[in-house]
Amino acid sequence: MINNTLLRQNIKNNCYNDFFNKLYRAEDIEKQKDRYIRVSNSYDEIFGSGCDVSVFSAPGRTEVCGNHTDHNKGRVLAASVNLDAIAVAAFNDDNIVRIKSEGYKMDVVDLSELEPKPEEIGKSVSLVRGVCAEFVRRGYKLNGFNAATASDVLSGSGVSSSAAFEVLVGSIINHLFNDGSVSAVEIAQIAQRAENVFFGKPCGLMDQMACSVGGFVEIDFKNPDKPIIEKVDFDFANCGHSLCIVNTGGSHSDLTDDYAAVRKEMEHVASCLGASVLRETDKDSFTKNIPEIRKTCGDRAVLRAMHFYADNERVLQESSALKDGDFEKFKSLVIESGHSSYMYNQNVFTCSDPVNQPVSLGLALCDKILKGKGAWRVHGGGFAGTIQAFVPDECLEEFKTVIKNVFGEKSCYVLSVRPVGGVKVI
Repeated sequence: MINNTLLRQNIKNNCYNDFFNKLYRAEDIEKQKDRYIRVSNSYDEIFGSGCDVSVFSAPGRTEVCGNHTDHNKGRVLAASVNLDAIAVAAFNDDNIVRIKSEGYKMDVVDLSELEPKPEEIGKSVSLVRGVCAEFVRRGYKLNGFNAATASDVLSGSGVSSSAAFEVLVGSIINHLFNDGSVSAVEIAQIAQRAENVFFGKPCGLMDQMACSVGGFVEIDFKNPDKPIIEKVDFDFANCGHSLCIVNTGGSHSDLTDDYAAVRKEMEHVASCLGASVLRETDKDSFTKNIPEIRKTCGDRAVLRAMHFYADNERVLQESSALKDGDFEKFKSLVIESGHSSYMYNQNVFTCSDPVNQPVSLGLALCDKILKGKGAWRVHGGGFAGTIQAFVPDECLEEFKTVIKNVFGEKSCYVLSVRPVGGVKVI
């Protein structure tokens, strides 16, 4: 830990620039230094000055392939990005966790009350309570602490602001009280349980795993308790393309039922084949039994199962293409995945509001600009929010201009992939 005043002086004196260079693009370092200093000052204003503190960061993530496969024990290809949540944190003697996130009211959790609270469902305080509860349930140490945080992982942007926040809280607890002994994989599992049980969202494990582990990762969730994680050695910076996340607008906050239906319908198909999830089923058996399955589950469930089987295999194909340096093959597979999400998984817009289709419009614009050049697909959970695009450098300015003209000045993020996940920065 370091005195908070000295922390700010060291940041100004470039003492941590080597580490910042691992987390952020070089052109963003000065802006990030100002951001860390701002959060440090906020800690003093909220909790009092003169304290010894630690500093933490947890990234957002981009889902590269495997759209809605993880919750059925499938495979995903993901990467952590340079948008992150950061915290300045320190112990307290109150047995209470207080987290003040920039722009939001303070979350307060009494560590003697770690059961889910119905009135907290869907609120950030439930994530704090859930992460704390799971650390305790697993036998790890935990006491009270205070934290000031800020996030540029925009809520509803499709780069997992909630997972970044969960992993940030987990990273604080891991390092303040457990000497960093809890693995990145276990922190992801802790974060997922907080979101499932306390927040009330039946998410899979991909978001938390990508945020916690960091870098490009291929993750196989066949055994969710022991996921197989493989780093994929590929640097997008050397392939003449930029990774862009397009925020088409809309919020994920009212889409829990849509997300839950994808999982429910896939699992309904699996139950017709004598299994709990699709990964435990045989694709050939599914194909032979489609006539009976559609009678029991409906056509959309059949289509979503078809998407699962294809995208689960496509993860291996994309990963292999990257390992082989065949970026053109990789791009063709990204487009295939996007078509599958749109046509079969049907998570580009919500049936409850068919008039509003910003993601559909964004994909149409991508097709117009990037066809034969780049690649594009719906990003993350879908139904609203974001698109992922791999944009050739020579098309980048045109792409940004068109996207910003339609969706607004802050709609296009040109990202980098950072090599580490949730981490103690200082």
